[in-house]
Amino acid sequence: MTKGFDCSTPLTAQTAAAFVKNGYSFVARYLVPSGSKALTKSEAEAISQAGLEIVSVFETTADRALGGRSAGLADGAAAVQVAHQLGQPAGSCIYFAVDFDATSTQMATVIAYIQGASEATPEYTTGVYGSYAVMEAVKNASACSHFWQTYAWSGGAKSSFIHIYQYLNDVSENGIQIDQDESYGSEGWWNIATTPNPPVTYPLAPKDANVMIPFLSAGYDATTSLPARAEFHRLANELRKASGQPLQ
Repeated sequence: MTKGFDCSTPLTAQTAAAFVKNGYSFVARYLVPSGSKALTKSEAEAISQAGLEIVSVFETTADRALGGRSAGLADGAAAVQVAHQLGQPAGSCIYFAVDFDATSTQMATVIAYIQGASEATPEYTTGVYGSYAVMEAVKNASACSHFWQTYAWSGGAKSSFIHIYQYLNDVSENGIQIDQDESYGSEGWWNIATTPNPPVTYPLAPKDANVMIPFLSAGYDATTSLPARAEFHRLANELRKASGQPLQ
């Protein structure tokens, strides 16, 4: 079990460090295009440098999920755009919030919203935040792969398959209001500081480039034309560049 929190207040480097000192390992922040609660690139960097993992959650209004599939598609597209701006790596998770007491008659619309969001975020895993009833309904519909349950509206029930659990709201700590969470693995969080750079790949194998370069060298030696020699030299260096070899 891992200790975490979520908040609508942007974190400074000092505040993030204070939460790490208090034993927190992750923070959930809002992956939205604008507004006072929006996670920014500089904040994500500060959080990452402090040693906290980031859980991305998309929420504009509490009952946005009642917009159904079309709202999910739009929100998913917006979330992906912000994720790219922040440097959130592919394969990590974006949770979409159902931040109200959804009724059984509303659940089909909620599921359609999450399905739309999932469809619009193919390079990321998709999660849902909400009550016990939301967890169970969305899981049964196979609408997404990650689950963050709140104790609110859950009547003491807790789903067995969730990745994150919000167990207490409106706590004052380190000068800001937070909700407290715990997680159980495979949360889909991310961290700019610890996200490895992808390996550099080249479209041409060195051995193949080195088979072709001597033919260009022969052309270079066979001519006295300076423009032709310059072109043979340029082409040889293009082969070296494409195969990751030093230029000459």
